[in-house]
Amino acid sequence: MRHLALACFLLAPGAALASDCPTAPDHSERIAHLIEDIRAAPNEMQARTISNRMWEIWADAPDEAAQAILDNGMSRRRAWDLLGALSEFDRLVAYCPDYAEGYNQRAFANFLRQDFAAALIDLDRALALSPNHVAAMSGRALTLMGLGRIDEARSVLNQALELNPWLPERGLVAPGGPLEPKGKDI
Repeated sequence: MRHLALACFLLAPGAALASDCPTAPDHSERIAHLIEDIRAAPNEMQARTISNRMWEIWADAPDEAAQAILDNGMSRRRAWDLLGALSEFDRLVAYCPDYAEGYNQRAFANFLRQDFAAALIDLDRALALSPNHVAAMSGRALTLMGLGRIDEARSVLNQALELNPWLPERGLVAPGGPLEPKGKDI
């Protein structure tokens, strides 16, 4: 019966109100510990394991209905059904406006569509809700790069690298990278 109610919810876009979404769990302390762990990681393999644990936390939606919408949106995005993914993430943000990952995932779908302005708005909201969301920070840096705002992109990526020095995007600020610090090319 519970699954039938969930199916009805999923088939009725806009059926739930934001007031129906429970408060997103506060995982800030767990994330802070994982950031400490990833900074101390001796190699990329261990850092990747820690990063995966961060993703498990960020993708922990406030309730079963929100989780189903998030999972469906992410599946659609992986299948390159970006408009379908955006529709799902729109529903998630409308249902759970205080859940950072809804905004982060919608930003990623917009980034893939090269709608950098829309992605930036959502990344700013995700980071307002979850200031240590390292993936949203690196996404923001890539989005700023897409907008041609190179100095801002460099600054944001450096902030993200302070939290996770193993980010795959670290090569962007390395010598020869597009975000290499100014004055280092001589």
